[in-house]
Amino acid sequence: MGLNEVSLKSTNSAPVIVLVGPTCVGKTALSIILANALNTEIISADSMQIYSSMDIGTSKPSQRELDEVKHHLINILSLDRSFSAGKFKSMAIETIDSIHSKGKTPIIVGGTGLYVRTLTRGLFEGPEADWELRNKLTEEERDYGEGHLYNRLKDVDPVTAGKTSRTDTRRIIRALEVFLKAGKTISELQDMSTTGTAYNFIKIGLSRERKELYRLIDQRVDIMMRKGLLRETESLLKTNPGRTPLQALGYKEMQLFLNGRASMEEAVNLLKKRTRAYAKRQFTWFNKEPNVRWVDITGIFDAKGIYETVVTDVDPIRKLLAGQEYIHI
Repeated sequence: MGLNEVSLKSTNSAPVIVLVGPTCVGKTALSIILANALNTEIISADSMQIYSSMDIGTSKPSQRELDEVKHHLINILSLDRSFSAGKFKSMAIETIDSIHSKGKTPIIVGGTGLYVRTLTRGLFEGPEADWELRNKLTEEERDYGEGHLYNRLKDVDPVTAGKTSRTDTRRIIRALEVFLKAGKTISELQDMSTTGTAYNFIKIGLSRERKELYRLIDQRVDIMMRKGLLRETESLLKTNPGRTPLQALGYKEMQLFLNGRASMEEAVNLLKKRTRAYAKRQFTWFNKEPNVRWVDITGIFDAKGIYETVVTDVDPIRKLLAGQEYIHI
């Protein structure tokens, strides 16, 4: 074995499959059939699916899928609890080790890029949320006009600003919060805290032609509405949830309707538009993730077809399915 090869017989390089890609691309369908084929378990890397009661709006796996394959880090928090990428990493590592102890290869599935990055490449633990400071920054943006906070971030942390959309106010505020609380920029802290990993991550990215993906997104939103997204939102509001769940796609738009700020048609169309924009941001994020084996599944809509395409295109998966030792080069 060459110097650039790592045998997975070593516990320090145990395989972990990571399925990434934009929302609606087909990750869940693939993960279920792949988990069955490998007789393994799934770890969700979705920042909203961790919350209980948020089922329709977060497009959680169905109850049948949850019964068919054991899932982790889904439905683990009440709505008033906060969560972070750092907490995800520690819980994911504990779960990965548990699955490995059973002689199985875990499958990470998710669209939250920060969670995937934190797990596979490491990320600093920033200061706790300071809502008083966040509210002050929000008021500052309102007083000085749209783009003010982005320009302020660009002055103090051009690296992070260059990776952040001008309209992503939530991320801009967090970056400024870190700088003001920690005295260092997010980019500086990230450079200081990047860590190695004890795992051999097999990253697989699913992609589709954009028009096809957007059509699937529109279809999913229509299905979510038929399943009762509005009723689910009303139920969540009665429980006095924390801030984060109410900002999730779907629930935010339904609140516009409930508050009389949009018609139902306007709210649904806005949800479709925002979800398409979110999918675009996800793809941009994951496209920057190193060592992802991208598989184009345009025109393939059934789980079996997606699975067969991935098995054909991704050699490490074929070897795992064959029970062979995977050599990482």
